[in-house]
Amino acid sequence: MLTVKDLTNLQGKVVYVRVDFNVPQKDGVIRDNNRIKAALPTIEELVKKGARLVLMSHLGKIKWKEPDPEKIEAMKKANDMAPVAGELQKLLPGVKVHFSPATRGEALKEAVAALKDGEILLAQNTRYEKGEEKNDPELAKDWAALADAYVMDAFGSAHRAHASTVGVPAILKEEGKPVALGYLMLKEVENLTRCVEVKKEDRPYVAILGGLKVTDKIQVIDTLLKKCDYIIIGGAMSYTFRKAEGANIGKSFLDEGALEYAKKCLEEAHGRIILPVDSVCTDSFEPVEGRKIIEVEGDIPEGFEGVDIGPKSAARFAEIISKAKMVFWNGPMGVFEQAEFQEGTKRVCEAIRDLNGKAFTVCGGGDSASAVKQFGYKADFSHVSTGGGASLEMIQNDGHLPGVDILK
Repeated sequence: MLTVKDLTNLQGKVVYVRVDFNVPQKDGVIRDNNRIKAALPTIEELVKKGARLVLMSHLGKIKWKEPDPEKIEAMKKANDMAPVAGELQKLLPGVKVHFSPATRGEALKEAVAALKDGEILLAQNTRYEKGEEKNDPELAKDWAALADAYVMDAFGSAHRAHASTVGVPAILKEEGKPVALGYLMLKEVENLTRCVEVKKEDRPYVAILGGLKVTDKIQVIDTLLKKCDYIIIGGAMSYTFRKAEGANIGKSFLDEGALEYAKKCLEEAHGRIILPVDSVCTDSFEPVEGRKIIEVEGDIPEGFEGVDIGPKSAARFAEIISKAKMVFWNGPMGVFEQAEFQEGTKRVCEAIRDLNGKAFTVCGGGDSASAVKQFGYKADFSHVSTGGGASLEMIQNDGHLPGVDILK
C-alpha cells in the first residue's frame, strides 16, 4: 500500500482526505479535539507538498428512517461540521482553512475550484447525504470527480464500507489515480497487524476483553482463541460465562442468547479463558441513598449485580499479564464511570504499566481507551487505538477491513 509519504507531484492537485473528525461538541463548542489533532501529521504533510486538500468526515448520526423531517433537520443541526472547521483553523494558524456547507453539487465544486495550493476545504458532514452509509455509487462518483488522489486517515471508520471510505478510492483506483494510507491509518494498521500475525517472540499473548454482550464479541473470541495463550474476560460479559459455569449471578447482566456459546467456548478453551473469581456487587446501579456495595467470592446474592471484578480476580489477572509478551485489551473490567467501580480497570492498567515496556501492548479503543486516558495510563501502552469497533473487526477478520483492503 502507498502511504501519504509516497505521494509526490501534488502541487496544484486536489487530494481527497477522509478524516475522522467525529468529535464531541455541544452548542458549537468542541469538547475534545484529540481526533482532529491525530490527523494533523497527514494534513501538514500534504499542505507542505502544495496539495489542495478536501477533507471529509462524518459527525454523529443522522437517522434517515425518522419520518419527521423536522427531527432530521434537528439531527443535522446538532452535527454541523462548521465548528470543527473553526477548531482546525486554530490548530493550523498558518494555513487557510475554508468550510463548505454543501456536501455535493455545484456549490462544493466551486469551493474546491477556488482552493489555492496548500489550502484546506472541510466539507459538511458526509452523513448529511443519505447515500453515504449505503455506499451509493452516484454519490461516490460525484466525490471522486473532485479529486486527483485519495488519502484514508479515518481508522475509526475503516470498518464501514461507505461511499467516502470505499466508494471513492475504488473509483480513483480504476482511473489510475493514487490512493494511500495517512499516517494515523499507517500506525493503526502496523500495530494491529502485529496482534493478528503473532510471532513466536510475542508469546505468551494475552487478550483482555470486557464490555456488555458476549453476542457482540463471538467472532472476536473465536479468532483470539486461535491466536492467544490466554483470554481474560471481565466486565458485564463475564457474568454470562460465570452462569455457563453454573454460578449464580444475581441480577447481573445475562446475555441469554449467548449462554450455550459460552458453555461450548469454555469447554473448547481448555482452561485458556480466565474468568473473575470474585466481584464487587451492588443492589442498585444508580448511586441512590442507602445503596449497598459488597465484595463476594463465587456466587452473587439475589438482588445484587456485579459491577466490577474483585481484588482476588484483579491479582490473578495481573499475574497472567505480568508474564505476557503481547497484550490486546478491549473493554473495561467494570462500570468505571463510577468511582466506586473503577478499581478493577485501574488494576489492569497498572499491570500493563508494570510490564515496563517488556511487552507489546495495545488498547483497542472504545471505553477501554477512555479509561486509559482518564486514569493517566495512555503513555504506558505501545499503542492506543482511535477506533474501538474498527480495531475489534480488524482482529476478528485477520487484519482485513473494507477501508484498508480497498487501498491495496
